[in-house]
Amino acid sequence: MVRIKICGITNIEDALLSVDLGANALGFIFYKGSKRYIKPDNAQTIISKLPPFVTTVGVFVNQDLDEIRNIKEEVGFDIFQLHGDEPADFCMKLKGKVIKAIRVKDSIDPKEIESYPTQAILFDNYSTEAYGGTGETFGWEILRGFDTSKKIILSGGLTPENVAQAVKIVNPYAVDVSSGVEENPGKKNPDKLKRFIKAVRNET
Repeated sequence: MVRIKICGITNIEDALLSVDLGANALGFIFYKGSKRYIKPDNAQTIISKLPPFVTTVGVFVNQDLDEIRNIKEEVGFDIFQLHGDEPADFCMKLKGKVIKAIRVKDSIDPKEIESYPTQAILFDNYSTEAYGGTGETFGWEILRGFDTSKKIILSGGLTPENVAQAVKIVNPYAVDVSSGVEENPGKKNPDKLKRFIKAVRNET
């Protein structure tokens, strides 16, 4: 079964609805350059109200190691997601599970992917304007049958309309969506959430 992560959570209503509809994980963005930035204390409040067995992910972009550690201690999320240009050795310095995001251009270097000391790699669309949340896809065919020891998390421009096709092509461990199920940045659309999760579940 493909896991589902709903990212860019900024309020308790969206968090609880996502979980009720079947999401496995929720993402909280602690990068101030994001339109979906959430203050650590607000994220901690939301996480404290979640039911058990929901995985929480803290998303960071090129941030200082001490800042990341301090936010982790304050918020208490489960998994680090590094969505910037962090090198492999940076991942090693974090104590806990780490997801490393790779922004895909025209090709993927398998050696680069394997160099990261993480169990999962998130593939997102490359953009010069933003680190994620652009709503733009990349050529999924590049990941068809991709040989890697890592769990593949597919992101970038996924929507209720295209996610089933993406899952067929890539057969990922998980899918990650933010803008594709929003009314506006940071506010999810209940109908889009429902249709997205249903589309993934019908395919797996």
